[in-house]
Amino acid sequence: MPKTSQLINTLDQSRLTGNHVRVVSAAVLGDMLEFFDLALISFVIAFIAVPWKLTYTASASILLAAGFGSIVGAILFGNIADKIGRRPVFMFTIVFSGIMTGLMFFTPEGNWLYLVVLRFFVGLALGGLYCVDLPLVQEFVPASYRGRVSGIVTAFIPIGTLLASTSAAYLTTYIGWRGLFLVGLIPAALALLIRIWVPESPRWLIRNKRFDEAATAVDWVTEEHHDFRDVKKAHDEWVDDLPPQPHVKIQELFQYPRSLITTWGANICQQTGYTLFTMWGPALLALVLGRTPQEAAKMFIFVTLAGFIGRWFWAFMSDAIGRRSTGMILGAGAAVMLVIAIFNLGNYINGVSVFWLCMMGIYFFADGGYALVGPYGSEAWPSNLRATGMGSAYGMGGIGKLIGPVVIAFFAGSSNLVSPKATADAIQPAYLFMATLFVIQAILFFYARETKGKSMEEIDAELEAERLQKARA
Repeated sequence: MPKTSQLINTLDQSRLTGNHVRVVSAAVLGDMLEFFDLALISFVIAFIAVPWKLTYTASASILLAAGFGSIVGAILFGNIADKIGRRPVFMFTIVFSGIMTGLMFFTPEGNWLYLVVLRFFVGLALGGLYCVDLPLVQEFVPASYRGRVSGIVTAFIPIGTLLASTSAAYLTTYIGWRGLFLVGLIPAALALLIRIWVPESPRWLIRNKRFDEAATAVDWVTEEHHDFRDVKKAHDEWVDDLPPQPHVKIQELFQYPRSLITTWGANICQQTGYTLFTMWGPALLALVLGRTPQEAAKMFIFVTLAGFIGRWFWAFMSDAIGRRSTGMILGAGAAVMLVIAIFNLGNYINGVSVFWLCMMGIYFFADGGYALVGPYGSEAWPSNLRATGMGSAYGMGGIGKLIGPVVIAFFAGSSNLVSPKATADAIQPAYLFMATLFVIQAILFFYARETKGKSMEEIDAELEAERLQKARA
């Protein structure tokens, strides 16, 4: 009789195949949509702010609506994905976000409330999409590759920002700002087509006693036929020799306080610090170096490139030195670079601004942190709560996208939450605040559970032992 543990062992001992690439490609395309949407709306507001006579309240509402939606969507759809599967939730969220985005093409002139409502629903779908994709990727990928592959998924996500910038710069003349929303349907359609080929997560199928489907999914992703069940003995029953998985309830998250503290806390610190730094980066370059906004924007390209390199570097480091060590270095590195930047506002090395170099260093650690924080937010939870736990962590981190503009406005002494004017006096307190966030993140990873090289089932066993010990105490 075939055993379910054979399926898990085959997954974890597999080489990386073309079908692994398809799983990752669907995740990358889907997750790119969130960054595309976040960047695109800022360009759209630039086109409509004057003719629509938008107030700060209206502009802020349009910008923040998707952030509110993503918090709700991450928690809601993460829990649903643990109950009904990763694949149907992905399919629904990608279709739903596509419909909502397409409907923005028909925005009535001057009706900013229409944009607010639709962007809330877009955020709802995309928040859920992100929290389904990474668990799905991790449940297909061999344990020894899981850290780097998960990190690589996040490394490609900023291409969504590049797509939005390029579309706004070169296509608006031909298709108008409404047409920009239709551009966002292209990666959605590609992701949907790829995902149609990708089966349900084999680990989710095993947990839900659908063993024949799980065997088919394992054969598909490994691109081999393993004869888990002899054709002549097709009537044989599967032997489920894996620990049973209880039903999923959101309140069960609190039975794993270590996972909750580390994933929620790291996401809040990561997303708040990153959002604050990114929103103010170009303005601070222009202010400190005395450059025009256009010149500062060009210089910030190099800062963004440093972050892109950081995502790739730390994705591989998480498998090389472990999640805990990587997380501590990322947090400490970002904090140190922020402090160094404070004391080098006017310093130059061979004519090159030290402050600008520090900004590249900050982004190498701060943006690179996404290659660890997101994937670890999925790994740190038991299998039956994986998407629920990640959704809750990502949702809590989404608060950073909302409080980032408020913090910036506070330090700038401005009531304008959309684009508070940067001031030199605000740099020191703002950077110290961000440094504090990243120090907290480093401390949280010191407390975190190591998951490097461990199978999902080994992590499950450790978490269950911890839960039982806590219950007895």
